[in-house]
Amino acid sequence: MNYVIASTKVWHENLTLQLSDSNEQEFFLINSKDSLNFDCLTKIEPKYIFFPHWSFIIPQEIYQNFECVIFHMTDVPFGRGGSPLQNLIARGIYETKITALKCEAELDAGPVYLKRPLSLYGTAEEIYIRASKIIEEMIAEIVLHEPIPVPQQGGVTCFQRRQPKDSDISELTELEKVFDYIRMLDADGYPNAFLETDYFRLEFQRPALKHGKIVADVIITKKE
Repeated sequence: MNYVIASTKVWHENLTLQLSDSNEQEFFLINSKDSLNFDCLTKIEPKYIFFPHWSFIIPQEIYQNFECVIFHMTDVPFGRGGSPLQNLIARGIYETKITALKCEAELDAGPVYLKRPLSLYGTAEEIYIRASKIIEEMIAEIVLHEPIPVPQQGGVTCFQRRQPKDSDISELTELEKVFDYIRMLDADGYPNAFLETDYFRLEFQRPALKHGKIVADVIITKKE
């Protein structure tokens, strides 16, 4: 039986090898938008296509012809939509669930295979790495048991995808909130929390909250 892992994130690069070794099944990695196409998938003939972290719209011809499993970092139907990690932390939510759900036309509205708890403490990169290990276990469970997904229940809350301008911390008034913003944006491929003066841009990484102050790395660049 063949399976596909679709992700553009570096922390998922070894996921296919780990799953192939531990489950004695063939897993293929797709790590670009262009590679996720119908012809390629038809040749592989996957039982499932797993999306541990995918920022693009999945084409209709793919989710209608293959069983596509999305991993979303909220306890759906709460938190459907973009930037779940950042939207949760910005709301002061530090414990969540990773949901494995079936891809359908409506965003993050498909039926649920299973859910697992996830802590949102640490930097964004640390959280994503922690989530990757949990997702690996969830994929192995789905491959082994082939659970039938069940419809979501409860009130729907939708998140909006965050934009680079939302990383500006100049309007924040609480030190803990500044710390949360820096850490929730501290991962490869995300715009760091920043401040700007008339002449410079200051970007923050690797924060530590210590005795009423934040210690962090700062990248200072001259504005164009």
